Amino acid sequence: MRTDTGQVFKLEDYRPSDYLIPETSLEFRLSPGATIVTAILTVERRDGVAASTPLVLDGDGLTLRRVEIDGRKAKPTDFAVTPDRLTILKPPAARRFRLSIETELAPSGNEALMGLYRSSNVYCTQCEAEGFRRITYFLDRPDILSVYTVRIEARRDEAPLLLSNGNRVDKGDLGDGWHYAIWHDPFPKPSYLFALVAGNLGRVADSFVTMSGRTVELGIYVEPGKEKLAGYAMDALKRSMQWDEEAFGREYDLDVFNIVAVSDFNMGAMENKGLNVFNDKYVLADRETATDADFANIEAIIAHEYFHNWTGNRITCRDWFQLCLKEGLTVYRDHEFSADQRSRAVKRIAEVRTLRAHQFPEDQGPLAHPVRPRRYREINNFYTATVYEKGSEVVRMIRTILGPDSFRAGMDLYFERHDGTAATIEDFLTVFEEVSGRDLSQFALWYHQAGTPNLAVSSTYNWAEREFTLEIEQSVPPTPSESRKRLMHIPLAFGLIGAGGEPVAYDAVDGASVEDGIIHIRKRRHVVRFSGVAERPAISLNRGFSAPITLAVEQKTDDQFFLAGHDSDSFSRWQTFNTLLTDALILAFRQILDGAEPGFTARLTELAGRIASDETLEPAYRALALSLPGETDIARDIGKNIEPNAIFAAREALALAIARANRDAFAGLYERLADAGPFSPDAASAGRRALRNVMLDYLSLLSDGAGLAAEHFRSATNMTDRAAALTVLAHRHHGSPEANKALAAFEATYASDPLVMDKWFQIQASVPGPQAVETVRALTTHPAFSMANPNRVRSLIGTFSSANQTGFHRADGEGYRFFTQTVLEVEKRNPQVAARLATALRSWRSLEPGRQAKAREALLSIANAENLSADLSDIVERTLA
Repeated sequence: MRTDTGQVFKLEDYRPSDYLIPETSLEFRLSPGATIVTAILTVERRDGVAASTPLVLDGDGLTLRRVEIDGRKAKPTDFAVTPDRLTILKPPAARRFRLSIETELAPSGNEALMGLYRSSNVYCTQCEAEGFRRITYFLDRPDILSVYTVRIEARRDEAPLLLSNGNRVDKGDLGDGWHYAIWHDPFPKPSYLFALVAGNLGRVADSFVTMSGRTVELGIYVEPGKEKLAGYAMDALKRSMQWDEEAFGREYDLDVFNIVAVSDFNMGAMENKGLNVFNDKYVLADRETATDADFANIEAIIAHEYFHNWTGNRITCRDWFQLCLKEGLTVYRDHEFSADQRSRAVKRIAEVRTLRAHQFPEDQGPLAHPVRPRRYREINNFYTATVYEKGSEVVRMIRTILGPDSFRAGMDLYFERHDGTAATIEDFLTVFEEVSGRDLSQFALWYHQAGTPNLAVSSTYNWAEREFTLEIEQSVPPTPSESRKRLMHIPLAFGLIGAGGEPVAYDAVDGASVEDGIIHIRKRRHVVRFSGVAERPAISLNRGFSAPITLAVEQKTDDQFFLAGHDSDSFSRWQTFNTLLTDALILAFRQILDGAEPGFTARLTELAGRIASDETLEPAYRALALSLPGETDIARDIGKNIEPNAIFAAREALALAIARANRDAFAGLYERLADAGPFSPDAASAGRRALRNVMLDYLSLLSDGAGLAAEHFRSATNMTDRAAALTVLAHRHHGSPEANKALAAFEATYASDPLVMDKWFQIQASVPGPQAVETVRALTTHPAFSMANPNRVRSLIGTFSSANQTGFHRADGEGYRFFTQTVLEVEKRNPQVAARLATALRSWRSLEPGRQAKAREALLSIANAENLSADLSDIVERTLA
């Protein structure tokens, strides 16, 4: 485990390396406890670099066996070595030379799951961001692009399958039960994209014909016996390949494309060139074991990793500060793919909910950083919602500002100009400036400046002058290391909506640049006047969520209710109703703190009923609209002195009020939405199930709700319905005979399926209330749970700490104490997973004083632990700062 050195890496310190490695040959002789790796590197000194300049290679905990320079065994005086660095003190005078390095690894003992590890009898690698240096000494940085040839040797009975990047060029027997395979990737790539997999795996085979007529062999490798669960993933892969050709003109470039699903993996998936490695939860699915959300995630993540072939692999990032260049851009691409495959309106709402739940708190807390960070101590901790989700929103804003044609032209130029290179954010923005003729220098602040901008908006209408006026003021709150903020360029989509729900026309506008329904906010304050407006309109703002901002709009309640029922922009219609719900919940929260009973207007509960019954709206849309704002969303909008129990009580009170006001309508809708035909994971079918399960959740609050949920559980024909019913029983009727019986039945049915048992852990870990700590502690001893498996840890500990506000934030601090012990235990094996768990306390300063003090005490106990890893130390110290 690499402990914290305190070193800070800064963007301003970047400089090219003194040496390049244009060719890399790797030879692996695999053995669980003693794998021998021979790296033969073609090293090239850059022009202008003195021949006497030492070559310094990165390592991480390596054991060196041998070094050769141009075929000659190196003398002890030729190099200096530690487990973390190899320095060739006197490189050859020739500009190009060959360096051979032999290291020894113990894959079966690598519980950090970085570099080469062996788990469930499968050898696997994970090299992003800095895992390759755990395999061999190398210039382990993304701007070192090399052509790789890889030879793998293993016992055939132990690893009949031998995979690496690129195309397989040879294979054969070696005698004594050993065999080999040689893979060659003709496309230069950085070391973080290297991959190797060896073991006994089943294969699902298919093919894809590209737009130029080339046939690509496709393979998905899974644990033997689970091949039938990979069919949806293969279908998603083929749809992704076709979509990328149609939407971006990007054709796949190798002869094969392989995906391997493994059960022990730190991330969701990894885009290694031609050999994607996936967490098996994002590959394996059928109706019996996967929910509709699982199917949608598989589709999106398969697409995301495939799209990296061009945005990440063919064009990579110059340094890790440019991580958003590959991740934010590729998230945007996978969002567009999913929107085209499913419902664009529903997908957009889901994207924004995710952004607000994960990225907004990041921007508002001690872990805030720009989309392109300027400094870091541990790069693993910057695979964040800011880099991914906010990075995607920045790309979307470029398209909004330029329009679809100029955006596509810019992307085409980006691919043409930077193919085969390691690029920067400046390179990316420049192509759009060139094709559009626009100056994006102010817009570039979205990459350079942390924080969520806020727009305060008020409006007036002058009947006599037929003039509608918007006053808009921009602000960006301070964030760590950035107390003074510069003004942003914010593309604010808007609509003027008349009494009949139709757009209101205007003759002219002044006070800001307005193009194609977009107000371009560039100054601190804009007064925007629309002339020739025949009636007072209701103003619809940030339509489609055109910018990742917060809004403070002075708006009449009547206008809000009107827009919630009539706004033609589906996102804004959802947003207005969501705002009405949030405002009601915050008022109820304050009433509860004051000792009063919370109350809700009939107007609001009746509106919920009308939305539920509105057949002009997609069922999936109605399901999202009727899903109340989450407890963390409410806490974020309250801002400070958070009392989680009061938020929970307010939310339960509103749910009950809506259920009582719409009992008959919800019951009728629940019955009408029952599945009549065979299961399908398509968007329309999933939407109907989602709405029916939302109805179940509301109806479960009424008399005999437990009986209804129990029958729903018994009659379920798919995992979506079964898991929804179990959640309702466990959460709404905790401890009841019906809940206990369903939990036991679920466990008995799926005890041998780890991915399904993760759902069982998640459901119980999220049951609200003070008993949650004891429940979760007891479940850590369950035979299906393992602290060594990231999926198990995330399902139980991650769910408890991030999705159970009343349990985790128990007033006596016991949730924090248990969490602290668990994080430190996980860190001994896997620092990355421990560090990500620790982010659950990023918003500790927003809690009421009692909980705040106990949360700080927990963070300090982690910070003061001995031999803390760089990953965990970085998160905890920034959270406490």
